[in-house]
Amino acid sequence: MKILQLGPYPPPHGGVETHVVALVDFLRQRGISCDVVNLTRFRRPSQNGIYYPSSAFAVAWHLVSHRYDIIHLHIGGRIWARQLALALACFALPDTKCVFTFHSGGYPSSDEGRSAHSRTLRAFVLRRFDRLIAVNEEIAQFFRTLGVQPKCIHVISPYLGFSASALGESSLPEEVSDFLATHNPVLISVGGLEPEYDVSLQMKALGIIRTRHARAGLLVAGSGSLDEVIRKECSLLPYAEHILLNGDLAHDATLHAMQSSDIMLRTTWYDGDAISVREALHLGVPVIASDNGMRPEGTHLIPARNLDALVAAVEKILNRPPERVTIASESDRNLEQVLSVYQELTR
Repeated sequence: MKILQLGPYPPPHGGVETHVVALVDFLRQRGISCDVVNLTRFRRPSQNGIYYPSSAFAVAWHLVSHRYDIIHLHIGGRIWARQLALALACFALPDTKCVFTFHSGGYPSSDEGRSAHSRTLRAFVLRRFDRLIAVNEEIAQFFRTLGVQPKCIHVISPYLGFSASALGESSLPEEVSDFLATHNPVLISVGGLEPEYDVSLQMKALGIIRTRHARAGLLVAGSGSLDEVIRKECSLLPYAEHILLNGDLAHDATLHAMQSSDIMLRTTWYDGDAISVREALHLGVPVIASDNGMRPEGTHLIPARNLDALVAAVEKILNRPPERVTIASESDRNLEQVLSVYQELTR
């Protein structure tokens, strides 16, 4: 069996990228040939079966010049027309089965998701996949709404697996390490500098929190299109030195920073089943997140875009810090389920 993963691959080390890396390693450890074609703007030299094509033409050339039994397309966020075109190109390849994983748990409840129906181009393309993997039940129901046959849909949670004890051995950038050492409590936000992550709300909340906790700090891990805007906004705050807009961190470093923080924030306008939320809970780190109807048990829920609710939730946790209990992960079982889907298609 020879498999190709089509989707985002590090850098950066986001949730989907982490899942793809784990799946590739899992398959290769079992002697299964598995390549990757990265579909993001980030570039590295292609090596060891990990390809970073420079254009859409280069992606197409790779598909026609290599033979795969299974092509697995991974998409997070929105579904773009160019991704639908890529899927149609995959369907045209002879003797190849196509699998699709949709990692964007919040898409069905978005305006774009609610506008989809069985007669849209999205529905037409998705129905042509041999198997579709939903990371939660809401996405599975979204697939059914588009007319996908139930027998083709599998609900498999994304990868979440690491050794909590080993994280202390991973290195942190000096700036992050110094920030953690000089602030207490530390609020950490893991996401992106995009409008929907509402980092501005978190920065405003910190100003209020610091009136009661003078050493409090906010660490933001992630980058995005609002990088310049948010940095300028931060620089105008009187407590700017207590906010670290670090940019992207390697996955192990992100988990280390998360484990070293007091609270993780996920104050999104809309969201899905965020891997970072599950990672924080796995480490026993309290999580405050916008209520999207699908947060894991143990999450402290608040309404989206509500500054008062965010501050109140932070104060409640700081006044009575919960005991940190690491939650067991079933990620290897989840990867086994993905392999089972491949095996089912190649029998």
